[in-house]
Amino acid sequence: MTMKQSDDQIRAQIFKALSDESRLAIIRTLYVSGKELSCGEVGEKCNIVKTTASYHFKTLREAGLTATRKDSRTKYVSLREDTFQTYLPGFLETL
Repeated sequence: MTMKQSDDQIRAQIFKALSDESRLAIIRTLYVSGKELSCGEVGEKCNIVKTTASYHFKTLREAGLTATRKDSRTKYVSLREDTFQTYLPGFLETL
């Protein structure tokens, strides 16, 4: 597999992750906040129930768009702006 093919696989996974309105809302919420938020805060702001939010967080994390950190019993999510800059430069500013 060439580097271009690998990059294309990553792009396809990113576009698949971003093809859902709820996941776009999660990305927008994180971008506008400018900081890491708890998964509960994001779900509340986006009006997404916990079980559905978990699925969306996993999809975004696997696409490399977010990072998740656990502190005690609380999970926090943040944007991986490096991924956006590499594969979708300027995208976040359009939100």
